[in-house]
Amino acid sequence: MCGIVGYIGKDEAQPILLSGLGKLEYRGYDSAGIAVCNGELITVKKSEGRLAVLENQLQNAPLHGSIGIGHTRWATHGRPSNENSHPHTDQSGKFAVVHNGIIENYLDIKEELSAKGVRFTSETDTEVIAHLLADLWDGSLVSTVQKAIKKMRGAYALGVVSEYEPDKLVAVRLASPLIIGVGENGNFIGSDIPALIEYTRDIYILEDGEMAVLTADGVTLMDAMTGKMISRELFHVDWDLVQAEKEGYDHFMLKEIHEQPRAFRNTMTGRIDEKGKKVIFEGLSLTSEQLMQIDKIFIVACGTAYHAGLVGKYVIEDLARIPVEVDVASEFRYRRPIVTEKTLVIVVSQSGETADTLAALREARRLGAKVLAITNVVGSSIARDADDVIATMAGPEIAVASTKAYTSQLVAFYLLGIYLAQVRETIEEGERISLIEALEKLPEQAEEVLSYSENIRTFADSIKDHKSLFYIGRGIDYAVALEGSLKLKEISYIHSEAYPAGELKHGTLALIEENIPVIALATQDELYEKMISNIKEVTARGAHVLGIALAGDTELHKSTDEVISVPSTVSLFTPALSVIPLQLLSYYTSLALGNDVDKPRNLAKSVTVE
Repeated sequence: MCGIVGYIGKDEAQPILLSGLGKLEYRGYDSAGIAVCNGELITVKKSEGRLAVLENQLQNAPLHGSIGIGHTRWATHGRPSNENSHPHTDQSGKFAVVHNGIIENYLDIKEELSAKGVRFTSETDTEVIAHLLADLWDGSLVSTVQKAIKKMRGAYALGVVSEYEPDKLVAVRLASPLIIGVGENGNFIGSDIPALIEYTRDIYILEDGEMAVLTADGVTLMDAMTGKMISRELFHVDWDLVQAEKEGYDHFMLKEIHEQPRAFRNTMTGRIDEKGKKVIFEGLSLTSEQLMQIDKIFIVACGTAYHAGLVGKYVIEDLARIPVEVDVASEFRYRRPIVTEKTLVIVVSQSGETADTLAALREARRLGAKVLAITNVVGSSIARDADDVIATMAGPEIAVASTKAYTSQLVAFYLLGIYLAQVRETIEEGERISLIEALEKLPEQAEEVLSYSENIRTFADSIKDHKSLFYIGRGIDYAVALEGSLKLKEISYIHSEAYPAGELKHGTLALIEENIPVIALATQDELYEKMISNIKEVTARGAHVLGIALAGDTELHKSTDEVISVPSTVSLFTPALSVIPLQLLSYYTSLALGNDVDKPRNLAKSVTVE
């Protein structure tokens, strides 16, 4: 959701805060601000708009001091504005706070403080925290923060500084990600690792209910409620900072689309034996006996990860012969799902911090299910709370619209499907080896698909002025159609719908009119003839159709206006290839419309509120 950064040490805070916020802008970018203390006074500068607006304002009037906090916002309470931007302070300006998450009982606290004469200047829930700290001040920043959080209900990551104790920076985490960096010239807080690795690679990952007290010389971890000290080893980050840079591409999204072959290889590395005959998951705690006893699987996720789960359903049911239900995470926990000790719940999240998915995970565990997480962030909340983790190894994904994280999730499901079938002996050894061979070819085949980009760009130019379009597919192609449609909506803002092609005649054909674009996926042999019939239904009503076909298909072009081919592979694996042209189509359409491809309006990368 929002991005937090903080620093206390020997150097000037402002450049460090701005640098860190630049790495976190993918988490929120409708406003930004910093608060810096010069040892006596806290000065706050914040502004609606992108971080660049704030940076321009600070050029002529920099803030000096060696302790500070910063924030880049994705609005939850209150519209984007200067007043609603973080950091927030109390009336006296003695306390400054940055916050990620939601204070659920903020209205109650606000009423209580208003009755005492406190005047509020924003629409946010965060402002109540600053005023609450001032109201509860007892002479110690640590104990005052502890008193405040005992009165707050919700999810939060907090960074707090005060003029009363200008040698301390206090951080608290409850259900929102927060890390602590330990450096030579100072110490740091951040919402995510990229914000800190320019300055340090040694971090602590705060757990729920923990507090960190930072000074220029050290970091103390403690239980936020009791104050009991916590001892923990530092985690050393071995990411290469260049992974978070564009490497010559115009946008992070385009770079990440082109990184997919490498992400495929990384996700497979170490998970196929040297002879290419078996899938292996070292460290998986689920035993063969437990996997044999599974009688149902839930796949729970949000957005793009949910679409990956739909593909996962086809893969697991086909290979392992286990019934699979795919649920939107925000619905799962509220519908009394039928979960037993024989149920496996697979949660999927790029960030590992998605609030709805994390809540569903915890509900599944409460109901007695084993939980397996598929996530791109080792050490995330979801990774820590799950019984087992399959890390997708896609590397940092900066663009808000997910691409390589999605396809890496598909590869993880392919590996998992083969692994479950291997354990449960639902496929023959020869078929398993053939599947593994096909899987290992996917990176090279993805590189081939990426060479078609100019053809896709031409079609993007033809659809950019349309107000609506449709994606259709059958079987596993329908799951891909959903993801293609979502990508287009996310970054081009064109209305788009995905339908199972067989459903067209049940009402959707009423929406087909002359020249309306339709993207039709036809990669499944067993459904090919029926798909051709569905395509003819829309062309007969004047639709302009782009077909996605397998290499060697000589028929589809007879029923469509244009065709883009992807290399032939096992039918279950086609989504990892057929989605790439759809990603590029979304990218080039957004580009043609002049949109901000990496930071689409109203969206943020990691959604850490329900």
